Amino acid sequence: MAQPEYSKPVFFFDIDNCLYPRSKKVHDLMNVLINKYFIDHLALSEDDANMLHQKYYKEYGLAIEGLVRHHKVDPLEYNEKVDDALPLDGVITPDPQLRKLLEDIDRSKVRLWLFTNAYITHAKRVLKLLAVEDLFEGITYCDYSQKTMICKPHKAMYDKAEAESGVASTADCYFVGMSTFLLLDVRDNSKDPSDDSHLNCRHAQARGWTTAHLLAPDDPEPETKASEHQIRSLEELRTIFPQFFKSADSDQIHSQL
Repeated sequence: MAQPEYSKPVFFFDIDNCLYPRSKKVHDLMNVLINKYFIDHLALSEDDANMLHQKYYKEYGLAIEGLVRHHKVDPLEYNEKVDDALPLDGVITPDPQLRKLLEDIDRSKVRLWLFTNAYITHAKRVLKLLAVEDLFEGITYCDYSQKTMICKPHKAMYDKAEAESGVASTADCYFVGMSTFLLLDVRDNSKDPSDDSHLNCRHAQARGWTTAHLLAPDDPEPETKASEHQIRSLEELRTIFPQFFKSADSDQIHSQL
């Protein structure tokens, strides 16, 4: 007998630097536009803009939250100038291997949901460029249109994800988050050794979610693991969570139908 839809576990996937590799350097492009926004709208020098950007990112999880709190910036205008202005065409392209991985997940056993700190326009744009927008049931995102923005790693963001996805309990939540390092200086590409996804994964794990921290192939080994599982490729999910993937026998049966 099939499980009722909302009694199934939910697998939450981050989007940026998770569904596509960090080697695409989208995060670096974003940091350049964020710093430019700080310079243009707050009349700051490059050094001061870079320092304030870092400060807000570390304190709030998103630079935009600091801008809204302290400078009354319109977050939707910021989104238009930063996230939606990213030159992603030709950088993010359809990924057949990613699509195959997602298609191999058995939807009769688990539901797929997206969980991002980006605004909805950026999330949908990335999914369309990757050609996987049809494979997820929904998206929990940071809503820039709201008076109070909620983002990871704040508890309220995990509450929101559970409520919006309709998952029955934290024990039915699975999550994969990707390492993203904050650029200390966009001019020389120096990076902060701290990693926001380490914190995001740590909070998810502490909440009771089964969590996999996705590291890039060249990332150094963290001094402390963020979660129970640590992987270097999404393909490793097949090994860690075999219960959620279609068996070779079922694939053969479907191919004969």
